[in-house]
Amino acid sequence: MSLAEAATLSNGIKMPWVGLGVYKMDDGEQVVKAVKSALSLGYRHIDTASFYDNEEGVGRAIRESDVPREELFVTTKVWNDEQGYDETLRAFERSMNKLGLDYLDLYLIHWPVGSKFKETWKAMEKLYKEGKVKAIGVCNFMQHHLEELMKDGEIKPMVNQVEFHPALYQKELSEFCHQHEIQMEAWAPLARGKYFDAAILKQLAEKYNKTPAQIMLKWDLHHNVVTIPKSANKDRQAQNADLFDFDLKDDEVLRINELHNGERIGFHPDEFNNQ
Repeated sequence: MSLAEAATLSNGIKMPWVGLGVYKMDDGEQVVKAVKSALSLGYRHIDTASFYDNEEGVGRAIRESDVPREELFVTTKVWNDEQGYDETLRAFERSMNKLGLDYLDLYLIHWPVGSKFKETWKAMEKLYKEGKVKAIGVCNFMQHHLEELMKDGEIKPMVNQVEFHPALYQKELSEFCHQHEIQMEAWAPLARGKYFDAAILKQLAEKYNKTPAQIMLKWDLHHNVVTIPKSANKDRQAQNADLFDFDLKDDEVLRINELHNGERIGFHPDEFNNQ
């Protein structure tokens, strides 16, 4: 595998296994420089969101890079206060204007806002049918949210981006998504460094001459989960991408699984802005 390797979504679209997350990067030189450095290292997958308020910088970096648009996989997301049918269509246009792109590779519902996400999904289906978006999906959806969405939706979500790391190994959700051909994607795959001192991660890092962060990211890939570590630092970006010259053994993956304790870095989807 390499940074060019991609998962195949249920509709045949290719989504690179490793991408760059840009949450909390400033919409200016910081995000422009971060995206450009990632692209120069071979990253082809960039993940932003309306809420991050840096879509303009992401778009600028893409335009100023020498990477052809068709080689890139760009994701953005509709925020909670933009949800609803008409609101989502307007939010999409705002995001596209900021990004300065002709089409989007993946558009996601950022959180399952209880009274609105079905109408939001109808708008996303419209955008998909019109060819403005190559794939549509969701973030932070639990199994019951997915079941509710699929009950009435015409198109199944192609991606579910959720908090996923060894301490929050969402096994049942992962199995449900796999069963329904929904690609899982991990945000906060490094749990903000909280578990780098875990004995098993340190042992494996020493064994493979890697860092605990690289072991965690490789663990994602072993679970067939797309991963989007965030870093504005080029050296760290290179490190996060240096995952393809070693493989974890099955028993090592199982030992990392045992770090699961259900602890979240972010909010629980049933408790966050769910109105």
